[in-house]
Amino acid sequence: MLNKKSVDDINVKGLKVLVRCDFNVPMVDGKITDENRLVAALPTIKKLIADGGKVILCSHMGKPKGEPKPELSLAPVAARLSELLGQEVKFAADATVVGENAKAAVAAMNDGEVVLLENTRYRAEETKNGEAFSKELASLCDVFVNDAFGTAHRAHCSNVGVTEYVDTAAVGYLMQKEIDFLGNAVNNPERPFVAILGGSKVSSKISVIENLLDKVDTLIIGGGMAYTFAKALGGNVGKSLLEEDYCEYALNMLKKAEEKGVKLLLPLDNVIADDFSNDANTQVVATGQIPEGWEGLDIGPKTAALYAETVKTAKTVVWNGPMGCFEMPNFAAGTEAVAKALADTDAVTIIGGGDSAAAVNQLGYGDKMTHISTGGGASLEFLEGKELPGVAAANDK
Repeated sequence: MLNKKSVDDINVKGLKVLVRCDFNVPMVDGKITDENRLVAALPTIKKLIADGGKVILCSHMGKPKGEPKPELSLAPVAARLSELLGQEVKFAADATVVGENAKAAVAAMNDGEVVLLENTRYRAEETKNGEAFSKELASLCDVFVNDAFGTAHRAHCSNVGVTEYVDTAAVGYLMQKEIDFLGNAVNNPERPFVAILGGSKVSSKISVIENLLDKVDTLIIGGGMAYTFAKALGGNVGKSLLEEDYCEYALNMLKKAEEKGVKLLLPLDNVIADDFSNDANTQVVATGQIPEGWEGLDIGPKTAALYAETVKTAKTVVWNGPMGCFEMPNFAAGTEAVAKALADTDAVTIIGGGDSAAAVNQLGYGDKMTHISTGGGASLEFLEGKELPGVAAANDK
């Protein structure tokens, strides 16, 4: 059980608080095209302002690779945050992140004021967790709060290094929610516990499958990786996505599931196409019976019904990875059936970031889920049972 000090356990009145946020928002021509991450950060920022803290925000954006790239400046974020918070967010425009502007702005702060630092990845040391930059960041503050789950699986200066030089390191509301659901709910779930794994490759989900087989009552497999299982069981998969060298592994997983008494469900049928395009000719065939020249692009209707039915009996459901090529409307039915089943259940539903989060939001079911993870890579590593450096670095209660 992870029990970290959160913003509710500290009072930052009169103190300088450095908050690591995830402001890695998409930008086109200097305009923010999706501000979900800014909106998501507001509760933690507002709490620290209400406490009377001097709130210093920092984040990375994109991959400037350690040099100032004007198109990746956080200046537009400061402007938009000022509007969202209804108070000025002063932007410290330093190419070195912690420079004269930042130091002067912080020195002049009153309680409840907000400053935003420049893109932390303008500094090459950031991604190498270099000591000097960590110390510079720490020199600005009394307390550190990490609210950026998306980078929690990386040990960088602005989320891990800095914690070595401050007395108090806590987590914000977003991080707390990720720990509660992805960390603790998965390790101590209300049962029956069902996990749904999709996506294209078995190879990228090996550790997740292994970790979850020790925890779940039922494991559902869909998406591109199901064809490797079908092939392993002697079926024909045509030109579907296949990882030939993981067939042996797939059989071992089936055996392990059987030994542990875990139900492992594989597709019964597939929607196949003669071309990788939404306009291709399609047909539904039983699993393992895909003719040459055709490829599976979604689970079939029988499978979708079975998976939806299975979800109904669950008390906790974790879903990572789509059931098919949901970006093409003709191959979105399987993913949509699963999303709808999750939306209709009273169970705790946890969506593990990345493509599944995109699918759920795109199909309009986002607000019906208990928790949608904000981190793709980070959520995957959490589901693998790994310790995340960004989580580990926060103080325990």
